[in-house]
Amino acid sequence: MMEPSHELTSMRLADSIDKHPDYHFPPYITLAHMFNAPKDWAILNREMTQFCLQYVVDGVAHYPVGDRHYETRRGDLLFHRPHERHSIMTVPGEPYVCISIVFHFGDSMFPYDDLLLNKHLLGNFIDHPVDSMLSQLVQHYRQPGLLHQMQCQILLLQILREAAQWGESHMAVHAADDHAMPKLVVIKNYLHEHYEQTVQIRDLEQVSGLSKNYILSLFRKHVGMSPMQYLTWIRINKAREMAIQSNLSISQIAERVGYSDVHSFCRMYKKKTGQSISQFCSGLIYASHVQTSTIGREGLGALSATVLDHGAP
Repeated sequence: MMEPSHELTSMRLADSIDKHPDYHFPPYITLAHMFNAPKDWAILNREMTQFCLQYVVDGVAHYPVGDRHYETRRGDLLFHRPHERHSIMTVPGEPYVCISIVFHFGDSMFPYDDLLLNKHLLGNFIDHPVDSMLSQLVQHYRQPGLLHQMQCQILLLQILREAAQWGESHMAVHAADDHAMPKLVVIKNYLHEHYEQTVQIRDLEQVSGLSKNYILSLFRKHVGMSPMQYLTWIRINKAREMAIQSNLSISQIAERVGYSDVHSFCRMYKKKTGQSISQFCSGLIYASHVQTSTIGREGLGALSATVLDHGAP
């Protein structure tokens, strides 16, 4: 059984490596979990000795890092470096569900600024494979054994690569496509508004006035997937929203995201995310259950340098 994660995240790097029997090379992951913040939860002025990725599954939180302030919302992936002072503050009346990944590279150098362009906010990954990779990483992290730990490392490196590519692609200006970008927005909005219906490429041609081949080319270049793949990720994320925010059954969720057959929906969800919708829901229950104490704003000063697996991401 692995050392409790909140202890690993606050240890000296060399000491944390000794506590990882299944990690033989970097990156060393010391925390990977989903956290459902209780009412009025916050962390103030924390510094960590390791890198941290914080992904918003649902809701909103204010997330100042140093002298920069970020308002993070669903799909935002934020990165901060060792010893960067930061706070996380929930918003009254808003949920905050996040995935936290804490890791380091031991004595090895990690060229994070070259890779991630000195950014904290790496991008928004709603309807992107990174969303699924993060959930899979959490699932594998809970499992003991070398193969699961290696899969965690592979997923983490893939996430960092995808985030870097996202940054590069959004910095690049494709002048030849500038005139078509408003049409791309129209198509994406149409998919978001009709995800519960049967959508075909000809529907997208009709609403945009673009040809099938040009639509496919635009999506591959600017979204990184086809329109139908994008629609699938919309449905996956809508299903997650319903799982978090409602008491609907899986069959009811399937129907509301456009699947008349719950078995087809479950097969699709597991194929795309690497876990079943039931496992995702159990992860939320696990995250809530692990919060054995509710930590409010007043009592966080003594915890500012520690990540608690039972009370903080």
